[in-house]
Order: sequence, then C-alpha cells, then structure tokens
Amino acid sequence: MTIPYDPASFAKDRIEAAAALLGLDLPHHEQWDFIQQMISLDLQAAPGSGKTSLVGLKLALLAQGWRSATRGVCVISHTNTAKDEITARLDAVPAGRSLLQYPHFIGTIQSFVNTFLALPALRSMKVEIQTVDDEAYAAAALRLLERPRYRVLKGTLERQRDGHQLISEAHFVCEGSHLSVVTTRPLPFSADTNSGKQFDHLKRRLARDGLFRYDDMFAVAERHLLRNPTLAEATATRFPFVLLDEMQDTSAMQQRLLDKIFTNGHTIVQRVGDINQRIFDDRGDTQTSPSAFPLPMSAELPVSRRFGSKIAVLASNLTVHRPQRIEGTGPEGSIALLLFDEDSVGQVVPVFERLASSLVPQNALLHNPPRVLGARRHPGSSAKFPQSLACYVPGFQFPGRGETRGLLITSARTAQEQRRHGDSHAAVQQLWNTVRGAVRPCAPEGLPPLARLDRDPSTAGGRIRALLNSLLTDALDDENRWQRLTQQLLEVLPELTQAPWDDHAALQEPMSYLPVENPTVRHLISESGTVTSVVGTIQSAKGETHAATLVLECLDRTGKKHDVAEVLALLAGAGDIARASPTVRRAAQLIFVGATRPTHLLALAALRERAEPYTEALAERGWAIHHVTEPWLLV
Repeated sequence: MTIPYDPASFAKDRIEAAAALLGLDLPHHEQWDFIQQMISLDLQAAPGSGKTSLVGLKLALLAQGWRSATRGVCVISHTNTAKDEITARLDAVPAGRSLLQYPHFIGTIQSFVNTFLALPALRSMKVEIQTVDDEAYAAAALRLLERPRYRVLKGTLERQRDGHQLISEAHFVCEGSHLSVVTTRPLPFSADTNSGKQFDHLKRRLARDGLFRYDDMFAVAERHLLRNPTLAEATATRFPFVLLDEMQDTSAMQQRLLDKIFTNGHTIVQRVGDINQRIFDDRGDTQTSPSAFPLPMSAELPVSRRFGSKIAVLASNLTVHRPQRIEGTGPEGSIALLLFDEDSVGQVVPVFERLASSLVPQNALLHNPPRVLGARRHPGSSAKFPQSLACYVPGFQFPGRGETRGLLITSARTAQEQRRHGDSHAAVQQLWNTVRGAVRPCAPEGLPPLARLDRDPSTAGGRIRALLNSLLTDALDDENRWQRLTQQLLEVLPELTQAPWDDHAALQEPMSYLPVENPTVRHLISESGTVTSVVGTIQSAKGETHAATLVLECLDRTGKKHDVAEVLALLAGAGDIARASPTVRRAAQLIFVGATRPTHLLALAALRERAEPYTEALAERGWAIHHVTEPWLLV
C-alpha cells in the first residue's frame, strides 16, 4: 500500500529548516537516519537523547508532505504527559498543527483502543458507558458487594486478607472470543461454587451498567477484533503510518492487540523507546513475544545530551534489559554518595539541597528544580531501616491513592487544551465523564451519558450543556468564578436523576479550586540560598529532566533488600549486571531511571554501614563521598 506523502519532505534542506525553526541540532548520523527512514523500524533511544524532539521534528516534516484527506498519521503514547509534549511541539510549527485534527490521531494507547475498538463494540451491545476508571470501578464494586445478592461472596472475601482487592481489581481477559473474569491472583474458590458464580455475576453486572476498568477495554477491543476480522484491515488502511512512543511500557496484552491491527504489511510502524527504562513489574511478559520491543536489529540513539560522561558511565553499567554504551555529551556533572545513619537521616535532603546549591548554577536549579526520588512512598510492616521516602521526609504529605482534590478543574483545563487543538467532542465528553465519576458517591444510580442530555435550553440537560460550554471556554484562573460555576452545576445535576442525592460533602474535594501552577513561584529559594527540592517517586519522574537528583535508599518490594546498597556493589566493580540476581536487576532498573534524570548533579543516599565497603572503589571512579554530618554541609 502506498503511503500518501511527498518524499521530498525529508530532503536535507527541509530537515535543516524545520530543525532550525524548532531550535534543534542534528550532529549525529543516527538522528538523520531516524528522521529520513520511512520503513518499519525500532529505535532504542538512551535517556536524554532528544527522542521526543526528534519525533516532533519527523512528524512536522511528515505533516508538510501529507497528501490524503481521509487517511492519517497515528501517534500512540502511554501517558498524557508524553502525548502533550508531542502535540506542543507540533503546535509550534504551522504545518504540524494539521496532525492535531482529522484524519490524524495523537493520543494514548488507552484512548486509541477506546475510540476505535472498545467503545464502538460496547455501543453495538447497547451498553451505555458510565465510567472507565480503575478507582471509580473499585468504589462501585465494593458498594455492589454489600447487596444481599452477593452475601456468600462477601463472607468468603472477608476471610481473605486481600478480599477487597480481589473484587476491586477484577477485570476481563479475552480467551478465544469469550470474556473471562480474572483478578490479581488465583481465586480462593472455584467458578462453580456460589462464591465463584457471584463473583462472575458482580463483574458482568457492573459491565452491563457501564462501569469498566482500563484493562477491560483492551479485552473488549480484542474480542471485537476477533469477531470482526475486517476491522483490523480497515483500521490499518485508515492509518498507513503509525508511530508508537514509549514502547518499553507496552504490556503483552497491548502488544498482542497492536500486532493484530498493524502487522499486515500495509502499515509503516515505527516504534521508539528505551527498554532499560521499563520498570513496571507487570510488563515483563512482553519479552517472550516475537515482536517484543526492541527487535534485535533495531536502530540506536546512544548519545545523551542531558548529562556528561560520568553519569553516562554509571548509567551504562545499569542497562538491565539491553546492554548499551551511553555516550554523555551534556554538562560534565558530579556524582556524590551521601552516607547517613538512623540519627542523621533527617539531614539527608537538606544536605543534598546545600550540595546542589554549591555545585549547580542557580538559574539551572530554578529552571529544572532539584528532585528527591525514592522507590517507595510509604513504609510497610518491615522493621528494616530505611523503608521509604517517609523515613527521610516524615512531614511531607504524599498524595494518596484515589486523591480527588481539584479533579474537576484539572479535567476542565485538560479538556480546554483538547478543544484548542480542534477535538471539541472528545473534550466535552471527557469533561462530562469526569463529572459523572465525581458525583457517583452522591448519586449511586449515576448520571446519563452525554448523548442523552436534552439540548433544549429550558431543560436540565440543556442547562448542563451550557455549563459544560462555560467550563470549556472560560478562563479557569479565578476562584470566585469557579465556585459560581460549580455551584450552578450542583443545583442542576440532581434534576437528571430520579433518586434523591446523598450528602453533597463528598463533592467538596473533587470540585475544589486549584490555582494555575507557576513554576517560577513554586520553587522557592530559602534564606540560606538553597533551592527547595521536590519530592516524589522514581516511577513518577520518568521522562523528566532535573538540574540535580537525589536517589534515596528504600526497601525493595520483597521487604528484605535495599535498592541503592544492592546497586552500589555493581557500580564499584564488584559484580556484573548480566549475572546479577533478579532482586539486584530489579533494583538496577529503578536506579537507572532515577540516575539518568539530572544534568549537573547525581547524588545517591545510603545507610553508612551498608555503603562503606564500596566507598574507596567509588571514590577512585570520581565519586564524592560525603557523611551528612560533615560540619561544612550542615552550615
């Protein structure tokens, strides 16, 4: 099948002109190879290699030469953050903006599957979608479990330590052309028992009511493809060029689905990612697939412009999934090891901030603030020390699972961005679904889908549509205006339900106002001149760039080993990552992601007694070894 684009779009002069417009340098032949090749390929890109910038440049060039009004470019990522980065780059180039509208698609893999497969399948079964959200589903499942119809199941689950998790995380998988119900582990009862039958019935009852988990949609989509063999070919015809970003985070289920659609030979599929940044535990099974990323003959971008040679050498020694010699051409930064004991653990973060202020230019710290990262947010039941981020920053309030504060205004701002890029229907749909999910604790029977809202301005549905339009068009930077809008919503919404609402107090958090973040204000300079660091998990920092990064030693998921201590032996030359134990390799995966964030300073913190056997070897490799009680660091 011919790809409808003008090959001249990738001529040298056009590439140079577009790169100059975007402020990009292209000094490496690997960059040119990726931009100019229009064949199916895999690109293994090191951290800081400018992968996202190259993707944006290639798509902008492709947009200039695209020659079809009905067939488009499909760009799939795994997170809204990555999708937003790509759309922002395209929006900066006049020609690139054409990819932000029909017939093209740019979005997450979840939105792609929902839009083209799962939602059409459910509509064909006359299912009205209430919500697709793991946490909203869990709350609805636990409420339904309280009904007498499920009394036996409830009694059985109450005898399990993870009974609520079993019912909350039940999801569909496609087996043949049938949807089976599974959960986080093998169930403690068989399918033909009363508990087994009630478990299956509860899941399917929620599905009939339109309540789904994210993974459910992939199973529904896979069954839809199996039952409609021509659908895959039609989708591939619609999108003759597909670019898959962040491929390292693709699960086996997602890979299988993508293979069914795009491996017919008619579509160019270019996959981009860094397999060594794959840290999600449930993703490991993709390695057994013949199409698992990256293929053996994949192209590479081994040059990182984020950091210099010291951090590059460290990172190269932690490439677990695929060995890669990373070349660092960025700032020649520093690596430090901070040693502490139980009495001085509270000094680790302040010492890091002082160290960063002494080694990193202040303007760099203000532009990309220092980050403090750890693998675990909260402590577990183990007596080992330290366990988590909370051991180092005990007063810090980490957002918990199910955090809903400002949910509606956050969704409204995201929807406004969608609308700005021409996808008004998706914007209002997303906004309305957020409202429906937020009010479910007050209105258990739920609100109707958007399509069923009346358009007559004199009706409740018409007034709701007008308020949604206000949420999509008003400047959401005034708290009083926001409170008036949400109050009007709360006055009209109950008219859409037949049953009276419960206490409105549950809506206070999701409908609360959040000010627009201003990065130049958020990161303050203390009286001593240090720039305040931002605390978070390693997992949450993927894709970020920091001026300085501190990776804190935490207990691993087994509750027996500490991640930084396990990795220090490798970095000191006392082991080989290829022959390391699974525990050490898991720790190395996490530390790799954290260690490849900074431009100027990488610091690791470890308990003194575990780290001291390696300090001499690390110092010989150019590391600075600091005890956090050193007087000059405490000034």
